[in-house]
Amino acid sequence: MNRSSRTAAAALTAAGILAGAWPADGASTAARAPAAHDRVLWGAVTIPPGRDGIVEAAGLAGPALGAGATLTLTAPAGTRVTGVPLDAPGYRGAVAADGRSAAYTAASAERPWRAGTFPFVLAVPADAVPGTRPSGCVLRLADADGTPRATGGCQVTVGLAEPVLTRPESGVPLGARPVVAGTAHPGAQITVSDQDGHEVCADTAGADGRWSCAPGPALPAGPNRLQATAALNGVSASSEQIQITVGEIAPPR
Repeated sequence: MNRSSRTAAAALTAAGILAGAWPADGASTAARAPAAHDRVLWGAVTIPPGRDGIVEAAGLAGPALGAGATLTLTAPAGTRVTGVPLDAPGYRGAVAADGRSAAYTAASAERPWRAGTFPFVLAVPADAVPGTRPSGCVLRLADADGTPRATGGCQVTVGLAEPVLTRPESGVPLGARPVVAGTAHPGAQITVSDQDGHEVCADTAGADGRWSCAPGPALPAGPNRLQATAALNGVSASSEQIQITVGEIAPPR
């Protein structure tokens, strides 16, 4: 997994489904999530621009496939497969040199594809537009002879990177209407909330990603927490909370 691209796999993983009917063509399923009765390969994940995320497949039902069977993922347009981090015996994983696809091959697993999950790491480019869904993802399960036994797809949604609060400083006594500032994806709508979920102030991130706002009603005296939420094109992300204190800090006894 490429650490330099700030992998967000743990937070962004979404499980897929490997099921036991064998449709002849997975093209129509690659663009939409299947209904409960559509027993096809499927996975979904949300990944911010410039990050990695994991789409997983799990739980095959249907005719047993022996050694030599392969599970292949073709990456959606504009993305790349960067890893096959399966930590289980009996399988070999490999990524194509151009990153367009990756595959697991059952080498010595006793009951291939019946247990565990099969993760593929996908990288979304830094210039991807939040809220979009790149097309063309295909999942394909084939037997040792290369005959497709199940096909389907995955849905990758380009998410938002978490906004960052740069002001005010945590632990510093503040006035009742402190300026709140930070960075976020350009154009994102920013809402700052307190520890009770009440809106403190709002702004829109500029072309440089910077934003700032100040509370209208005064914040209550005493300890509080602030958190920024960014929203754009139907996707959102929240910053870490920061601890603040409005008014003087009582000296220790």
